[in-house]
Amino acid sequence: MPLVFAGVASHAPGITGRADQADPVVRDEFYANYDKMRQELEATRPDAIFVIGAEHFANFFMNNMPAFAVGMADSYEGPIEDPEWLGIEAVTVPGNADLSKRMISEIMKTVDISYAEEWKFDHGIIVPLHFLTPRYDLTVIPANINCQGPPLAPLSRAWEFGRAIRRAADSVPERIAIIGTGGLSHWPATPDSGKINEPWDREFMDRWLRNDKEGLLSYTDRQAYIDAGQGAGEIRTYVAVAGATEGSTGDLLFYAPIPIFSVGCTLATMKVA
Repeated sequence: MPLVFAGVASHAPGITGRADQADPVVRDEFYANYDKMRQELEATRPDAIFVIGAEHFANFFMNNMPAFAVGMADSYEGPIEDPEWLGIEAVTVPGNADLSKRMISEIMKTVDISYAEEWKFDHGIIVPLHFLTPRYDLTVIPANINCQGPPLAPLSRAWEFGRAIRRAADSVPERIAIIGTGGLSHWPATPDSGKINEPWDREFMDRWLRNDKEGLLSYTDRQAYIDAGQGAGEIRTYVAVAGATEGSTGDLLFYAPIPIFSVGCTLATMKVA
């Protein structure tokens, strides 16, 4: 069954954990567009949502850091962080080990990946799910791209990972949605936390919305680090979604720098053929 939905969304912990400190006008518009994205997602009647995250040393560490990993379990727990700090209660999220295995087997034909039968979601996955699947009743297949511990896989490999996910989604009878989650420019857990490079973010999203492969793959890790912070490695999740929808174009639902959330908050969808 062809892929039925594709999009990208910000996942910073402040989005839920520091909601009371944000400008209510901008925050509420952001939340309203997250809900709009939820409605668009639900309208496609997916059987499962394949969430490409960029986790933060919650499950994978420098002693074992796969470039790409996919979950293969019948359920997952989250958040791994303190629920009170994150503003999201502990929950068990449904998975589907058989569906994951079938998709993993197809992905492996062109991209080397790891898989995990145990996975505790950190904010990188649980924050988007909190908004997009608030009842936590949709099957989730989690994926992680290492965006934290260099050396990072080249952006071209993230693109190929996305293409492999698309092929896997098209090979199964279930209706699959795909979401890439991450920040754009941000400097998390540093004295520069809250700094946002809005022009850089908007240029990147312009390339993403046009599905400009050459433009998206032209970023270097060094220059992205300088211009957009150590969190900019998370653009790999957006690149993967672009790869999964190669040749399509997208729609920007929302973008605004929200410093208390420490990121340029972004929501966008990509048309799927």
